[in-house]
Amino acid sequence: MAPMTSRGSKYLEEKRAVYAAPRSKRKVVIVAGTAAAALLILAIVIPVYFTVVKPKSTTSSDSSGSSNNSGGTSSPSATSTGKSTLAAVTGGDGSKITTEDGSQFTYSNSFGGYWYYDPTDPFNNAARPQSWSPALNETFNYGVDIIRGVNVGGWLTIEPNYSSPALFEPYAADSYPAVDEYTLHTILRADTTNGGIEQIEEHYKTFITEQDFAEIAGAGLNYVRIPLPYWAIETRGDEPFLPKVAWTYFLKAIQWCRKYGLRINLDFHALPGSQNGWNHSGKLGSVNVLNGPMGYANAQRSLDYIRILAEFVSQPQYRDVVTIFGIANEILGSTVGEDQTKAFYLQAYDIVRNAGGIGEGKGPWVSFHDAFFSRSEWSGFLPDADRITLDSHPYLCFNGQSNAAMSTYTTTPCTTWGSLVNGTMSDFGLANAGEFSLAVTDCGEYLNGVNLGTRYEGNYTGYTTSMGSCTEWTDWKSWDDDMKSAMEQFSLASMDALQNWFFWTWKIGNSSISGEIESPAWSYQLGLQQGWLPKDPRNAVGTCGNSSPWTGTLSAGSGSIPASVSSSLPWPPATISNAGTVTSLPSYTPTGVVPTLPAPTLTASATASIDVGDGWNNSGDNDGLMVNITSCSYLDPWVGPSASPPSPLCS
Repeated sequence: MAPMTSRGSKYLEEKRAVYAAPRSKRKVVIVAGTAAAALLILAIVIPVYFTVVKPKSTTSSDSSGSSNNSGGTSSPSATSTGKSTLAAVTGGDGSKITTEDGSQFTYSNSFGGYWYYDPTDPFNNAARPQSWSPALNETFNYGVDIIRGVNVGGWLTIEPNYSSPALFEPYAADSYPAVDEYTLHTILRADTTNGGIEQIEEHYKTFITEQDFAEIAGAGLNYVRIPLPYWAIETRGDEPFLPKVAWTYFLKAIQWCRKYGLRINLDFHALPGSQNGWNHSGKLGSVNVLNGPMGYANAQRSLDYIRILAEFVSQPQYRDVVTIFGIANEILGSTVGEDQTKAFYLQAYDIVRNAGGIGEGKGPWVSFHDAFFSRSEWSGFLPDADRITLDSHPYLCFNGQSNAAMSTYTTTPCTTWGSLVNGTMSDFGLANAGEFSLAVTDCGEYLNGVNLGTRYEGNYTGYTTSMGSCTEWTDWKSWDDDMKSAMEQFSLASMDALQNWFFWTWKIGNSSISGEIESPAWSYQLGLQQGWLPKDPRNAVGTCGNSSPWTGTLSAGSGSIPASVSSSLPWPPATISNAGTVTSLPSYTPTGVVPTLPAPTLTASATASIDVGDGWNNSGDNDGLMVNITSCSYLDPWVGPSASPPSPLCS
């Protein structure tokens, strides 16, 4: 184990500080919820619905998924000989799926869900994930229909602890190990013997596939949260990240989610310069968005990327699939400042609404992370705003540790989070838990970062007392029925207390050393397979015995935010944390060419064309890209807050 660095210590202490832990584990009476039996949709009903009730749309989507499927309803397709064959376009439980690489799997969905994909009409939104969840061409009534989601973490934004530890393990003993994507991409570019930077795309290609999205729908879930980094759009200068390739796979995710009826919460997870200094922001170290001498310039650049993403997903071809947009993951508000954070959020909100418009169906909901401020700080934020939601990440594991049995935690979510969520729903609007897990300790490979140890075993800076061995929390093959039962009860309590949620994460990669998953409390897929997550997430309803649940209706706002509110959050802010007045700092000018995101390439028939969109929904949005002023000087985006601004700033 490499020695703890000051950088690693800072990372862990910040993580500990922002995730508050409950001070007690009071037991409450848990009322077991009973879910209504799932209604199975008869195979004969599906084709009637699609061909008679719901006419096909004239738009289309990415064709990179399956083209030949059996066990469902078929439509004619041309062959190389000119003859027509029947290719299935829809099916339910037990139907066969053939993927783009020719492999096959059986669609398993006992909840009445059905997939739909017609290559001649690939923008058709007829798929339904379960009988109780609205199809994509139906209205999702937030506050009534429950978001039951899962993150597809570690896929397009790679993290050592959650995605593929095998990518980081070969370099863990090096003098300068890979600790984040910045260092990983740098090292892989030099390691041509083992595949070079192409290993990143191989990860994109194999870690998450079409079958994962089919299984997510079959698990009773209706939403996926997909973290995306800024380098999916572009990189600048000598930034080492593999540029643009992640976007190709996000397009595949849109097509696969459309096929299986899943809605997407797109989360902008890694901003240039880093919004929190943690490894999942791209580079472990310091905060450089709205902090330090490059804080304003990095924020300008980030807002441009938010704009580019918003323009793409607000297009008619994509807006019914990508329905929530998290504009910045886990901004460290205590470093950036509350007023600066809220001013940035208002700018991002205006950008998203300018791209899509005001009113239901016009672009995505805008999701604001709470920036680790208390929920009360967000009460009444942006009154009359159109479709906004507050995202919180209630983790228990990033704090002082205990060797108490898992069974002692089974009511903690109810007593800790339930009333807080009800309050947010009343005082702010839609609340969503963008991340949570089953972890109650920080045990797990690289959970705190590469070579940083664990609090539980007392082997990272600041913690010298060991609570025991992490093996009891990571060796899931040795867990008995009591342990699994306690894990499941904790999951049910979490789901009920949080109400609208996204578990972190769907899948954990195997260690290249042990060949096993070393962070089992974070894998929804493994929990389903091994029995410590519910086969039917509706069973969570009523677990906490909520005697005064929030009731009401959430709908699109007028979009008319009072001028007094907007004027109280000026942009740019007058000062930048740890840097001084904004006028003394590097800034960009909007004279560059905007890198519009490409749509998928689709093959139409000889007599038909497919409109995939041009990547830009609002033709009236003609501002240029924020780029360098030729007469001014700039620092590295990750320079850190202690650096001085260039002097002279401009010539």
